[in-house]
Amino acid sequence: MSRLKDLRDYLGALEELGDVRTVDRTVDPHLEVGAIIRRCYETVAPAPLFTDIKGTAPGYRLLGAPGALSSAPGRPLARIALSLGLDATASAREIVEALVDARNSEPIEPVVVDSGPCKQNILLGEDASLDRFPTPLLHEGDGGPYVNTWGTIVARTPDGSFTNWSIARIMMIDGKHMTGLVMHPQHIAYVWQQWADRGEPMPFALVQGGNPALPFISGMPLADGVEEAGYLGALLGEPMELVQCETVDLQVPANAEIVIEGHLSVERTGVEGPMGEFSGYAQHGTSPQPVYTIEAITHRDDPIWPAVVEGEPVDEYHTATGLTLAAELVAVLRAAGLPIASAWEPFEAASHMLVVSVASDWRDKLPGVSTEELTQRIADVVSAHRIAFHIPRTFVLDDDVDASNTAELMWALATRVHPTGRRIVTEGLVLPLLRVYTAEERKKVTGPRVTYDALLPSVEEGREDRSSFRFIYPQEVQQRVLEHWND
Repeated sequence: MSRLKDLRDYLGALEELGDVRTVDRTVDPHLEVGAIIRRCYETVAPAPLFTDIKGTAPGYRLLGAPGALSSAPGRPLARIALSLGLDATASAREIVEALVDARNSEPIEPVVVDSGPCKQNILLGEDASLDRFPTPLLHEGDGGPYVNTWGTIVARTPDGSFTNWSIARIMMIDGKHMTGLVMHPQHIAYVWQQWADRGEPMPFALVQGGNPALPFISGMPLADGVEEAGYLGALLGEPMELVQCETVDLQVPANAEIVIEGHLSVERTGVEGPMGEFSGYAQHGTSPQPVYTIEAITHRDDPIWPAVVEGEPVDEYHTATGLTLAAELVAVLRAAGLPIASAWEPFEAASHMLVVSVASDWRDKLPGVSTEELTQRIADVVSAHRIAFHIPRTFVLDDDVDASNTAELMWALATRVHPTGRRIVTEGLVLPLLRVYTAEERKKVTGPRVTYDALLPSVEEGREDRSSFRFIYPQEVQQRVLEHWND
């Protein structure tokens, strides 16, 4: 298949699958847009493309659920696969391996071009306002309209040594100001802190649209010093084309739909939140966060603004954050010499658990190592990664289980996880948005993390065969049954 270059190519691919539906009637950005998108997640419906949003400039559009599960029959991961440059039929493991391969490849650095579609319209000064764009109130009880749910924040350290592309929620204050989460140990906080320590506001660019892989990789927990632009080039097999911003010394994807430029304040004077979150619960708290001041907006003709409405699974937080986190940890665990077949964050678990699958021949590769020791080694590597605070539970399973198959995974966890034993518990930083922790633990940002040894015993120790069509019947019998199945 030909490589998808931008959001419009991606929409064309979804149309071929019957996985996008145009909503031409006038819709209200106050909750109605959010309600439609949320129901699309919960019914696995086509992605809604809104063309007539009340209070929005003519021609401006909004795409909901851009990276969620697909409605295409038999292809639930089609939106994810297409976004990452793969065929719509790619399996969970194939998607993870593509991300791991790019992680282990030489970066392909971006190139700067003179101009691009994102420069078709340039708004400066008072014209650079959010008021003309679709800025929906997504959930009842949100602190305000959320401008950024699927866009990429571009920022660079003061010395120019590191440019970070990240994704974090940003709430609208008024047409010229926004506030959003800047949380350690995320790289956006690393960059912002350096500017704040100098007493200078941080230049930023907020990118909406562009290559459909961009939001996935912006949420990937790449290692310190690894830049998303070069990784994306390696993933897609060609350099990203960037253009210079109008008012700040940053470069952004030339094919973006919308680019918002400005500076992020030194002080945390904004009141951010609450927002309905990926855990599936309506949050009630707020937090002090820096304030984004908008100085320029550039956009394509008839721009498309992508939007995510987080909540109960499955939405883009679960597909993008969970998938890329798993891929990063596969690369890290393999680099530590561990025989890892794959990893997966089950979407239905709302990014609250990780499954690490161990290669079937791990005992040959690690002679004399017990299941307990292997699990400990895995736990040690995961705990040392900065993303460990995202993972309250890790399950180590044999590779006979397809962790992306919810029914199979539930069976395996129910029958292989000991009720009280075979677990490793550690204390450390935890993400306060994770709902498994107590209010006190979330306030302290510290709590327990557990790794479960759910590996089967060896044959010598009494391992039992699985009693299922795929495992208990000879291959020739399986083949004969399948050949005549439609009879």
